[in-house]
Amino acid sequence: MIDVNGLRKGTTFELDGEIFKVLEYSHHKPGRGKATIRVDVRNLRTGDRLKKKFNSGDTIQDIRLTYRNAKYLYTDGEQYHFMDIETYEQPALYAEALGDATQYLQPEMEVKLTFYNNEPLDIELPTAVDLKVVRADPSVRGNTAGNVTKNVTTETGIEVDVPNFVEVGDVIRVDTRTGEYVTRV
Repeated sequence: MIDVNGLRKGTTFELDGEIFKVLEYSHHKPGRGKATIRVDVRNLRTGDRLKKKFNSGDTIQDIRLTYRNAKYLYTDGEQYHFMDIETYEQPALYAEALGDATQYLQPEMEVKLTFYNNEPLDIELPTAVDLKVVRADPSVRGNTAGNVTKNVTTETGIEVDVPNFVEVGDVIRVDTRTGEYVTRV
């Protein structure tokens, strides 16, 4: 059991037979009474996003997860298929359970699969991925004062704000935690 004050972004816990991962965490201390902990969580089995509220001092069941290195193979529309690098097993996860991570997946990409009691639940992406730009807003000539950005679409369909010099065909590095542009590769 862990105290709810120990919850942080990325923490995984079990509540009412379901497994949740913390996406956002906030601690509220009113003038009187107990503090409350509010968390946005994702159910790792169904992919549902929920808001949970706990009183300071409450406890929840922590769980032990295992991780395995895997390669992303393909999607059949409903499920995303991976291959365990060591055992060559091919577990699959539903798109709803993966959430926004599907926007960064590319064939042959190495990820970490998260398991609980041999049940695949989630993936851990690399901190940054390289994506090819397939559509870019036109650059405005003479618009060079300050940090000028424009919107581009990558090969996986994700939209990113980038500096004005990025064009169609360029490869950019995107941070998978924030979805922000890092650099041109």
